[in-house]
Amino acid sequence: MKLAAELRALGGALLAAASCAHADAATATSMASSVSIPVPTPAAAPRPHPAQTGSQTQVSIEAYGDSTTLGISCSDRHCAPCAQNAVAYLQDALRAAYGERVSVVNLGVGGTMAYQLRDGTDRRGGVPWAQRLAASGAQIVTINYGINEVMHNQTPEQFYDAETALVKTARALGKLAVLQTSNPMPDGRLNARLAAMVEMTRRVAAEQHVPLVDQYAALSALPAWQSMMSDGAHPKPELYRLKAAQDFRVIDPLVRQRLASRS
Repeated sequence: MKLAAELRALGGALLAAASCAHADAATATSMASSVSIPVPTPAAAPRPHPAQTGSQTQVSIEAYGDSTTLGISCSDRHCAPCAQNAVAYLQDALRAAYGERVSVVNLGVGGTMAYQLRDGTDRRGGVPWAQRLAASGAQIVTINYGINEVMHNQTPEQFYDAETALVKTARALGKLAVLQTSNPMPDGRLNARLAAMVEMTRRVAAEQHVPLVDQYAALSALPAWQSMMSDGAHPKPELYRLKAAQDFRVIDPLVRQRLASRS
């Protein structure tokens, strides 16, 4: 339970620091490093936790998105999946709070867009979203896109249509979709275009009445967030940790509610 409490506190501290215009430039980094969250293993790869089929697992979560969901981080111009990613941190916090009753599976795919998840073209041998979800045992699905839409010149309207379809399909199949806005990008021109995509995600969440994790707003308001980016799109582990705190703040109550309904 200590880990979950620490991540809850980190989420609150993140919001508080973001509201302080005079915050020191090292505030965000020190907040991220002050929370003792175990580093997932193995160290050289992201840790997707296999879906649990036993009776012990009562809430199954699947995380869909691009490379920032997968957990890519870069060093010396080399980019690779990093074990210290937001989904792994979220898994650890939920397991610390609820044990084996909760499972989180990382299904992020680098370089992909929301319409590809919808159409089943986000991976080799992929299947359309409706077919994939129909075969899934997850009760909650998180959806995180926007950056590649900017890089591939998708329009905000195309992104809106794709995310709306993802949410509506999830609801029709009895899943709760949780939308996530992208983390910001250091390049000002690209970040301005990303802001238009972020507005579409916020709009879909409001129209479809689904939970929203507004990573873009929370992280953009932090002092010196750019120093926690490993390149133009991918966070360093300390920023992934802050993203996990935002995820946990929204998802923890949803998990608690579902566990209570099963007791």
